[in-house]
Amino acid sequence: MHISREFALALLTLTNALAFALQGIDKLLAVRGARRLRERSLLLSGLPLAAPGMLLGMHVFRHKTGKLSFLLLAWGVALINAALLAALVWAAREGWLHLDAARTTP
Repeated sequence: MHISREFALALLTLTNALAFALQGIDKLLAVRGARRLRERSLLLSGLPLAAPGMLLGMHVFRHKTGKLSFLLLAWGVALINAALLAALVWAAREGWLHLDAARTTP
């Protein structure tokens, strides 16, 4: 499978930004006393490979960092991300996945 590096980077940036933003949105909803996002949605936003954005959002917005059950699940998502990244690296080393530089037309 061939994927351009630029596409992969853009996709990672987008998913991490979304996971980060959802933490901020849910914190804002909590402060306003409004209907909240499901914890499942917040956790799933960290998949695939968006746990850094999710964890950064939790830290920046100080959101759900005191709730041990959510915190443990969030770190579980981070471990799943690490396993997925390891699988992608392995697939690349085996030649099953290729990150190509974007091609420019002459």
